[in-house]
Amino acid sequence: MLKRVAIFSQDKSRRTIECVSQLVKEMCGRGTFLHIYEKAGEYSSCSGGMVEKFTRLEDLKELPDIALSVGGDGTYLETVMMVRRLKVPVAGVNTGRLGFLANIAGDDLSPSLNMLYNGSYDVVERSLLEIASPGAPFTQGDAIALNEITIQKADLNMITIQVDVNGSYLNTYWADGLIISTATGSTAYNLSAGGPILTPDDRSIVISPISPHNLTIRPIVISGESTLDIVVEGRGEEYLATCDFRWNKLPFSTGLTIRQSDERLKTIVLHGSDFFTTLRNKLMWGADKRN
Repeated sequence: MLKRVAIFSQDKSRRTIECVSQLVKEMCGRGTFLHIYEKAGEYSSCSGGMVEKFTRLEDLKELPDIALSVGGDGTYLETVMMVRRLKVPVAGVNTGRLGFLANIAGDDLSPSLNMLYNGSYDVVERSLLEIASPGAPFTQGDAIALNEITIQKADLNMITIQVDVNGSYLNTYWADGLIISTATGSTAYNLSAGGPILTPDDRSIVISPISPHNLTIRPIVISGESTLDIVVEGRGEEYLATCDFRWNKLPFSTGLTIRQSDERLKTIVLHGSDFFTTLRNKLMWGADKRN
């Protein structure tokens, strides 16, 4: 039984607002107390004082049993930043386009809610990456990523990126950039760059170059226990560092140390919505007219 649920949404699209309203109506009808993010759009009211708005989950007197992210994958990534330290399991309700992370269909809520209330789901822990050095490289939030950390050129000129793994020299990449990805992010930017697909429970780290200027460089998978030290050089003065949806330009004199975070994200996967099913349905993986 779900006693308390947090709903995170800040998308003002009609589809998202309707989805949040339906969630409020159905979950309040089941006697669930709802915490709704203050930037959510207008939604249906709930009688009996069963709804309150929140700014930060850690300010609540009692934490929710689960968090629902309503929107697309971008909303899901922002929700991650709010729940990761609190170890609250998160599920994504998709009202966006692809919805790979937010894989509960927004137009088929009732059956999914029944599964949540019946406990017909698994909790899968996913790895997170962090920029351990320098401290606080982003003004928009912590340097923690569910998908990937990237180093990219900030102008038209190619950059060189030297990577050491656990103190041992790996390679110097002449490229437009480099993607350091988690298993979760292996189906995001890493996939577009030709990197391998990993299952979400894998603890490995994937390193994939962006448009390398040679024919001999390929993505590589390394242990999740690894620490990466990165030095970037180029003709300009700065490069671009990203951490999921956060970004900043850093001078070439600033190196990065990247490692797996000690934190883990708890994610909810409904029974019947396993990773391989999502791969086939969302990305058409293995699609063949002979099957």
